[in-house]
Amino acid sequence: MLRNTRFLLLSMTLTLSSNLAQAELPIPENPRWKPIADEVYLQEVGAKIETETPLLSVAVNDGAAFVGHKDGVSRVDGEKLTSMNGPKTKVTRLRVLDKALWAIAEDGLWRFDVKNWEEVASGSFVDLCLHNGGIVVVSERRLFSLEDGKLEVIDGSQSPQPILGVTSYSETLYVRHADSVAFLSKGRFNYDDVNDWGHLPRNSQTRDMLTIGSRVLVPTDKGLSVLRGMTWSTLTGEEGLCYEDTTCVAEGFDRDYWVGTNRGAIRAVGDEFQYFGYDRWIPDERVNAIACGDNVTYIATDGGLGIISYEPYTLQKKSKYYKRWINEWGMRRLGFINELILRDDGTYIRYLSDNDGGWTCHYLDALCYEYAVTRDPEVKAEAIDTFRTIKWCEEICPMVGFPARAIYAVGEEAIKTEGGSAGRAAEWNLTEDGKWEWKGDTSSDEVASHYYTLFIFYELVAKEDEAVEAAAVEHIQRITDHIIDNGWVLRDYDGKPTVWARWDRDFIFDHEHHDEYALNSAQAMNIIEIARHMVGGEKYDQAKQQLIEWGYPEMTLRTKIVFPGYTHFDDRLAFLGYYPLLTYESDPKLRPWYMRSLQRSWEAKRFENQTWFHYIYGALTGNEMRSEAAIDHLRQYPLDCRDYAFTNSHRDDLQVPEGFRNYVTDTKAMGPREQGIRRWDRDPLQLDGGGSHGILDPSSYLDAYWMGRYYGMILAPETDDPELLTVEKRNLQLGAKPYDGPPRPDLGF
Repeated sequence: MLRNTRFLLLSMTLTLSSNLAQAELPIPENPRWKPIADEVYLQEVGAKIETETPLLSVAVNDGAAFVGHKDGVSRVDGEKLTSMNGPKTKVTRLRVLDKALWAIAEDGLWRFDVKNWEEVASGSFVDLCLHNGGIVVVSERRLFSLEDGKLEVIDGSQSPQPILGVTSYSETLYVRHADSVAFLSKGRFNYDDVNDWGHLPRNSQTRDMLTIGSRVLVPTDKGLSVLRGMTWSTLTGEEGLCYEDTTCVAEGFDRDYWVGTNRGAIRAVGDEFQYFGYDRWIPDERVNAIACGDNVTYIATDGGLGIISYEPYTLQKKSKYYKRWINEWGMRRLGFINELILRDDGTYIRYLSDNDGGWTCHYLDALCYEYAVTRDPEVKAEAIDTFRTIKWCEEICPMVGFPARAIYAVGEEAIKTEGGSAGRAAEWNLTEDGKWEWKGDTSSDEVASHYYTLFIFYELVAKEDEAVEAAAVEHIQRITDHIIDNGWVLRDYDGKPTVWARWDRDFIFDHEHHDEYALNSAQAMNIIEIARHMVGGEKYDQAKQQLIEWGYPEMTLRTKIVFPGYTHFDDRLAFLGYYPLLTYESDPKLRPWYMRSLQRSWEAKRFENQTWFHYIYGALTGNEMRSEAAIDHLRQYPLDCRDYAFTNSHRDDLQVPEGFRNYVTDTKAMGPREQGIRRWDRDPLQLDGGGSHGILDPSSYLDAYWMGRYYGMILAPETDDPELLTVEKRNLQLGAKPYDGPPRPDLGF
């Protein structure tokens, strides 16, 4: 009752400028950024079939996939391989020619006509192809044509050196050797007239050969060589080829082609090379063969088969998919979003982190934007409920205005983080009733998340309900008063400032924390500006004036830190502050400092293609941004939220793209296809990592997508097909067990 009275009194003092009308955040007029339609695209969906022995070849015929291995041929049946009749020795090559599957085994040449296997010829063969309407088979020294079911030697086809492959190009038979290519003409192998310009890489070894349209592609250990007419060129890392030690090549399903390497697979689409590495996409690094069907690619490796399907999706459908994933995998408890840890027994358990409140804020942001776009009352209700959890983080602590990092129900099945700030042990504190533990030593990043999210929640949701608005205002007021009254620090249970939640002059001007001065100055200005706007009052005006006298606005200029190792974590904190600060601040003497700081940070961030950073910059400035790259980043997000290992440091294409500069390292940024699901604090410059196989939080996608929809950076899907807009509801329990502890306390609104 007292809590309800408190909210009632506070709400009576509010000046409700919106008069409970539909709230909104300002959208730039005539922006320079290009709106991108949420068009139907093909979403990558990965699957793997692991094997104990290498898969040496793969082919697709009439919608069915087949693999060759040391014991013959197997058919791909869903998630398993089924042995077939036919060859029972090692199969090194599978080809689909003239609507039949052909297999080159150690003991001969075999043909499968969808129903039956037939041994066409015994002997040792290396390759075959379709040429001028007929089938040509090659052995190590000879070429044969298939005539009436029998192999006939092609005159003049005695090779002076071992043949490794064959292809038909320009109505001519070309063969490859270990280090050269020749063609058959007038009864002999011609090496002199293959090319007038260019050459294969010096001292290279050829690995495969395939004709695709106007060119012959020849994978080598030093890049992908291309023969066009009589000109050789070689694609290397400099041209964007992800890895130069190539092993095989295959035609794709959509005017693309695929390249296998000793460390992953590459898809070439237009001028773009896409990298698919171990262990998200393939079960082993070495790729031996690739084959494509209708919107699906099969990748044979030393450790099994990688299967990448391409399903029609919209970004909106993906947002619905991720929300379903969060619920089905048990990532939501008490309103928090928690990632999951994979235990040794194969089960999952929720992980209570350093910043459960802060990470849940991104989920709340997404709900606010989604509600503003859709006006869906269920989304609004979920947003308000999630806000209750954020507010509870502050109310659970005995120190008024101190927000807890995380909350644990005593006895619940979860793993609490054991680490704290600066290498210290975690500070878990028991509540008086003995039901809960809350994590202290709260840092500035948790505080920054609260202010950022309350800014969005207040403008897009809370203003429509007096009690909710009062609760939001009170939340900001209590935290801000705590910070100001304690000398611009968060003061913990022990009466001492926390390690990192410090915006006081002693910390800002301490040389030991020199790299933090700009970021913390910006955070302080953001804190006070949000409080002035949402709560108001002379106290906050005076506090702002104090910060100005200390020189904080000028010190915000170099907020972007360019020291490797921790730069990206602080980038998120900086942009959490830019967004509300530049939305609310109107002082023409202060705005230039903040805007110059944003422009400086954006120049250093823009090459990374991180959607959320793009959209904050675009929302604040209306300036051009890399709209297509931002959309591509979202489309790259994998559907599988498991934490797979990723390795990119070996790649040959790591140079920074032309026209950009990396101010931190000398490599380009990685995307979700290469790194997997990532929160916005994770480093896109990290080349290697992952591998816990736990479940990661996809809220970063939800936040960015619905923000883009709100601002018109992403246009609504034009399709009305429900299969392209949403996912079916299922009652599945796939990850952690459902939470069965005490409910969150009633917060009175």
